Amino acid sequence: MKKIVVTGAGAVLGQGIIKSLRAASLPCEILSLDPNPLSAGLYWTDRSMLIPMASDPSYASVIEQILRLESPDAVLVGTDVELDIFAKHRHAWESKFGTKILVSDENVVEIADDKFATVEFLERHGLSHPQSVRGEDDHALAQLIEDVGFPLIVKPRRGARAVGVSMVHDVAQLTNALAGRSNLIVQQMAGEEDQEFTAGVVYFDGAVQASIILRRDLRDGNTYRAYSGDFSAYREYVHDIASALKPHGPANFQFRVDGKGVPRLFEINARFSGTTPMRAIFGFNEVDLCLRKLLLNEDVVEPKIREGTVVRFLEEQFIDERKIPWATER
Repeated sequence: MKKIVVTGAGAVLGQGIIKSLRAASLPCEILSLDPNPLSAGLYWTDRSMLIPMASDPSYASVIEQILRLESPDAVLVGTDVELDIFAKHRHAWESKFGTKILVSDENVVEIADDKFATVEFLERHGLSHPQSVRGEDDHALAQLIEDVGFPLIVKPRRGARAVGVSMVHDVAQLTNALAGRSNLIVQQMAGEEDQEFTAGVVYFDGAVQASIILRRDLRDGNTYRAYSGDFSAYREYVHDIASALKPHGPANFQFRVDGKGVPRLFEINARFSGTTPMRAIFGFNEVDLCLRKLLLNEDVVEPKIREGTVVRFLEEQFIDERKIPWATER
């Protein structure tokens, strides 16, 4: 029985990791962490603990204390805001506490976190992407409009779940979208809405060990329907991105395909993603694959993908007042 710590029990990502662990073939005890006592994922695991917000100065020392007391076999990070902390301390904590922390190097996390850094990374490696410029670069903006026209996508350089993202159809809308804001990126529309894909890879030992590509529909920035199919035409593209990025374990790539069949990547997640539990339903349980590799030194075997559609829906959960020992003030 392996002891696995999962952070972010209140986040879509953290909860998806817990779901995938529960569906995994690796027997494990799960310890979930989150700052909020009413986070649903805290009640799905064998044990749970409250921790500070990642922005709290005490966060790293609290994590160190948990690693010292619990001696987990592995730690899985369930929110974006914790990634850079775990990336910074990964090698030291692994050595000091004898655990495995599934997080990529700091430079990989930074490339994924900053969408303009993502564009620069793709350009360096000759990989297709939407033409993109900084929002404050007026000359480059004018050139972008001349080169690709409208519509254009305006988004924060750092962000998630389509928060702050808008599509603009003319100069007036573009001006309005940029007004009073900073650290924005303006991009060519990568492709049509019905040609959006999400890909997951497992990367170890300098190579992609397994991958899956799904077409998806979005709602409020999250995948709510995913479709398997023969998307092998984009396999080489996905593998080329992963080989250039060199993540540690899981990575997620989101792209659209234009009218000429060219895939254009617009977002990297250097981690498990919100679609991780959906991919597990298709047969690609990347959480299980990564842990069996890290903890049992098993070779990663490319899973057989089920043909069909996975749909996501809301679900309610009752929490007995007596099971909320931390919620003394609300």
